[in-house]
Amino acid sequence: MNAFLGAVVLAGGRASRLGGTTKPQLTLAGATLLDRTIDAADAVGAASVVVVGPPPEDARQDVRWVREEPAFAGPAAAIVAGLAATDPADDPEWTLLLASDLVFPDAVAPRLVGDVPLLPSDTEGLCLGDGSSRPQWLAGVYRTAALRRAAATAADWRDAPVRALLDDLAIAVVRAPDGVVRDIDTWQDLDDARRLRGDLDPDTAKKETPMTEHLPPEALDDWAEAVRVQLGLGPEDLPIAVILDLAGEVARGVARPAAPLSAFAAGLAAGRTGGSPEQVRDAVAQLARLANGWQR
Repeated sequence: MNAFLGAVVLAGGRASRLGGTTKPQLTLAGATLLDRTIDAADAVGAASVVVVGPPPEDARQDVRWVREEPAFAGPAAAIVAGLAATDPADDPEWTLLLASDLVFPDAVAPRLVGDVPLLPSDTEGLCLGDGSSRPQWLAGVYRTAALRRAAATAADWRDAPVRALLDDLAIAVVRAPDGVVRDIDTWQDLDDARRLRGDLDPDTAKKETPMTEHLPPEALDDWAEAVRVQLGLGPEDLPIAVILDLAGEVARGVARPAAPLSAFAAGLAAGRTGGSPEQVRDAVAQLARLANGWQR
């Protein structure tokens, strides 16, 4: 192992464009997206791996699991939570930051680690860029001390983008070959990734991918607007992100079929108490707490 290297893997997003499914557990090339990312970090010698996100039932024991507070507080808050999970006295010199939905983590990680020795001594990080050289911050490797200094500049990183956390660091951006930093945000992305990896299994795809897999990303917004018009609802009466968060919490904590039932129940309860946006959010919060502590 390389004692100079650690890794933080971000695996706790909403996956709203995937209907709130547990994206890190989707499969590609015979393994889950999350396992593939952890394995890529292991393969380049990461001495420790911290995963920021909810652990699955069969959670790996060779990594440390933490969660940003509150859940879904954004990627910057997740990075800070990942750093806080380890003792600064044991810090490696460099930390890989990897998104758990990368299609080619096995290409990203070695490319980053291989370029570290080439960096000037005053460079505090390296990330790969896409085809237009736009930085992909969660395909990067950064000096751990610099990350900790950046994290200490604010008391609350809730809802902040990664760019805000890394903005003052001296980071080199290296354009990666086309497609290397590709990630998975939609069902179509997953379908395309499986074709690229040569493992598109119709039976697996049928189980994981809903009928909407070929709809454009904005289809959910279009449908929500049509629902509002049909039922005479206002813009605040159908909070998509809040409903999807509830569905994700229930799917993980109880069972997937319980998610739509819970969303309906929250709406019904809110309607009976007045139906204001605040009452909807309160009903959703109650069911989310119930799901988080659910035991059969």
